[in-house]
Amino acid sequence: MIAKKYMLVLAAALVAAAPAHAQRVSLADRVAALEAKANNPQQNLDLLNKVTQQESELRELRAQLEQLQNENEQLKQRNRDQYLDLDGRLNRLEGSATPTAPAPASTTPPLGTAPKPATVPASGATTAERPPSVHGDMGAMSATGDERTAYNVAFDKLKAGDYADAAQLFTSFLQLYPSGVYAPNALYWLGESYYVTQNYALAADQFRALLAQYPTHDKASGALLKLGLCDYGLGKLPEAERTLGEVIAKYPGTDVARTADDRLRAIQLGRLR
Repeated sequence: MIAKKYMLVLAAALVAAAPAHAQRVSLADRVAALEAKANNPQQNLDLLNKVTQQESELRELRAQLEQLQNENEQLKQRNRDQYLDLDGRLNRLEGSATPTAPAPASTTPPLGTAPKPATVPASGATTAERPPSVHGDMGAMSATGDERTAYNVAFDKLKAGDYADAAQLFTSFLQLYPSGVYAPNALYWLGESYYVTQNYALAADQFRALLAQYPTHDKASGALLKLGLCDYGLGKLPEAERTLGEVIAKYPGTDVARTADDRLRAIQLGRLR
């Protein structure tokens, strides 16, 4: 009788311990399954192939990024070159057509005629014209000797992409030759040297000065366009739209008008998004 009770208690204990044993067996099975997977060469090969494919895709993306960056730099350089090439051609035309003072026929004017006043560069005003308020080191300019050479010194710096030195030299030029033949060009390229380095407020000041002092100069159209682009760069969208619209109305059919129209459309599309 005692032996039978002992057997019943032992059987009950075994039944109670079955779930824990089953859990240990289940955990062991799971570990074994993982080990089997780890030891499966095909699965390891598939994983390695996936990693290799992802690395290859990453390299391709990096190559595409580098290509886009390179193309962007080339586009910037091409725009600068085209811009500077246009001014270079203008300079050659200006150089070949620079007026020179004619030699006087006699030292005294004919009787009954009054001597003509000295010629003043066309600027829309004479005595009322004020030179631009600029600051710079005049030493580098004064050593060049003449206006054309001084202008070329500054312009060469601009062509080389040395915009900080170009700005300093153009400001010095304007102090030395505030009413010179190349003063409008100097004002324009001073503004451009600021614009390229995203100093839009300083750039706008130079373009406004050019438009105020030389409204009929051949740089005036470009200055008006750049003034609108400066306003755009400063986030002054209403002013930018107004100025770009003025460019389109004032210079229809020209390159500056087409550029202004493109930027104006971009502003308007950006507002719709």
